[in-house]
Amino acid sequence: MLKVQSISKTFHPGTVNANTALDGVSLHLKEGDFVTVIGGNGAGKSTLLNAIAGTFPVDEGGIVLDGTDITRLPEYKRADFLGRVFQDPMMGTAPTMQIDENLALAARRGQKRGLKWGMKKEEQQRYRELLATLDLGLEDRMGIKVGLLSGGQRQSLTLLMATLKKPKLLLLDEHTAALDPRTAPKVLEITEQLVSSQRLTTLMITHNMRDALHLGNRLLMMDGGRIVLDIEGEEKKNLTVSDLLDRFSAASGKEEVSDSLLLSK
Repeated sequence: MLKVQSISKTFHPGTVNANTALDGVSLHLKEGDFVTVIGGNGAGKSTLLNAIAGTFPVDEGGIVLDGTDITRLPEYKRADFLGRVFQDPMMGTAPTMQIDENLALAARRGQKRGLKWGMKKEEQQRYRELLATLDLGLEDRMGIKVGLLSGGQRQSLTLLMATLKKPKLLLLDEHTAALDPRTAPKVLEITEQLVSSQRLTTLMITHNMRDALHLGNRLLMMDGGRIVLDIEGEEKKNLTVSDLLDRFSAASGKEEVSDSLLLSK
């Protein structure tokens, strides 16, 4: 479903602030893969996700999604077939619009706009049923403004919006990092439910090693703009956090791991 071929990205090239964020990264995802990506600050995780999303052009290499070369495709055109949930709960929704209006926008992604009635009763009933699957009571509050929701409720709604029209690839950029410890597990539960029920090809960035081990069928660890570990299947299922730290140290050549990884055990 996704082929990332030797992509590189250097920010501020030719200056004292030059920073190589991606250094010849290659990655292939099969349809239905749920891949978690972990690494310390500056490892290249979010840069990889942003390169796939088209937030900025890569310097070298190529990106192919479902057989189509999207390397030079602008970000807004990639949005037709990519679903994305950001770290900031405020970024995935229109806060001054109602819950059902946000869902209606997501349902019309990639369609031409015209002059006709917005939502029919059948459509609203569908949204009510979908919201009920989140088990957050939002199906009885469809008429309220999204800006009144909590961070966890907004992220859950954003997940539903991102998957309402099945995307070819779902991108999750540390989407629970800004949530409190009680809310984050619920959002991860909803994530697992949506990905599993639709068999979505998913790339999830996280700082939390336990989440990276628990979720998905494959785990990548990045360091210095490269993928230094790629673990899947039974090998991933049997790993512990201590095993993962040892493997990272051996693969990266570093005796100590970053504070961000240690704090997220």
